[in-house]
Amino acid sequence: MARPIRSSILLLIFLLTTLPLSGCGYNQIQKNEEAVFASWADVEATYQRRADLIPNLVETVKAYAAHEKETLQAVTEARASVGKVNISTRDLDNPATLQKFQAAQGELSGALSRLLVVAERYPDLKANQNFRDLQHQLEGTENRINVARQRYNKAVQTFNSSIRTFPNNLTNNFLLHLERKEPFQAEAGAEKAPQVKF
Repeated sequence: MARPIRSSILLLIFLLTTLPLSGCGYNQIQKNEEAVFASWADVEATYQRRADLIPNLVETVKAYAAHEKETLQAVTEARASVGKVNISTRDLDNPATLQKFQAAQGELSGALSRLLVVAERYPDLKANQNFRDLQHQLEGTENRINVARQRYNKAVQTFNSSIRTFPNNLTNNFLLHLERKEPFQAEAGAEKAPQVKF
C-alpha cells in the first residue's frame, strides 16, 4: 500500500515542478538564440561568396585595364582586410566588434564600387562576357548580403524581445543571463546617394 502512495507523491511532485517550467520560455529563448546564430552564418556565407568572386573580377579587369593598378590594389587590400576581421557567435552581443566587421565590409564595398567605375571606362571590358557574368554574380551577391542582413536583424529582434518580455525575462535573469544581440546598422552617411563620376 505504501508503494502506490509513494509513486503517486513522486508523480505529483514531478508534475508540479515541470508544468510551471514549460511556460517559462527557456526552450523558446534557446530556439531564438539558435535562429540568430543560423542567420549570422547566412550573413557570413554571403560575404564569403563575395570574397570568392572578387579575385575573378579583379583578374578580368586587370586584363583590360592594366594601368588602373591603384584601384585594383585597393580592392585586393580591402578583400584581405575583410579576411582579418572574424566574428564568432560569442561576439554577436558586442557592438564594437560588429562595428569593426561592418567597417571592413564597407571598405570592400567602396573598393568594388570604384572598380566598377573603372570598368565603365573601358567599353571592351563592358562587352566582355566574362566581365558581365562576374558583374551579375556580384550584383546578385550584394542583394543576397542585404537579404541575409535583414533576416539576421529579424532574428536578433525576435531573440532580444524574447529575453526582455515576461515571463522569459525572469528565466533569462535567473537561469541564462544572456545579453542582447547586436543588429546590423547602416553606416554613417548611408542615407546619401553615392556619386559616380567618369
